[in-house]
Amino acid sequence: MKTLAAAFLTLIIAGMTASSAFTQNDERVSQAASISQKIGATEVVITYSRPGVKGRKIWGELVPWGEKPFPWRAGANENTTISFSTDVEIEGKKLPAGKYGLHMTPQQDQWTIIFSKKNNSWGSFKYNKDEDALRVNVKPVSAPMKEWLEYEFDDMTQTSGTINLYWEKLRVPIAVKIAK
Repeated sequence: MKTLAAAFLTLIIAGMTASSAFTQNDERVSQAASISQKIGATEVVITYSRPGVKGRKIWGELVPWGEKPFPWRAGANENTTISFSTDVEIEGKKLPAGKYGLHMTPQQDQWTIIFSKKNNSWGSFKYNKDEDALRVNVKPVSAPMKEWLEYEFDDMTQTSGTINLYWEKLRVPIAVKIAK
């Protein structure tokens, strides 16, 4: 009986080790990425995963229009997060320093950008509007084709800049300014 139990325990441990090794070596389809930028003394960091277009219709299908059943996580896998080391203004509205879950509600002519106080969820599945720190509206614009979702900064000055989400043939600009 002891021999059978020992053999069974050995099989369980071997299976767990093999499963763990597989998980550690398993590469995600949407690779993790981050970008950081200083705006004056303020450090801005965006951490996200980069899905690819892969021949799919993105806007209105893979990423549905509107907020039903929940907003888009602004990337893939875990929440996209954004952090600010000092207070900032986003599209002219104040946002305290901190780390936020970044969600978006895309529409054809206007997007709602959501900064959620909850930044550690898997995607937007447990998104709760009551946890919003800030919501702003921006206008998307046409852009050259970008296969992999990407965030970039441009229009930089000592006190302001623009965060851009690029994916497929769209650019979503978000104005950031150091708060006074």
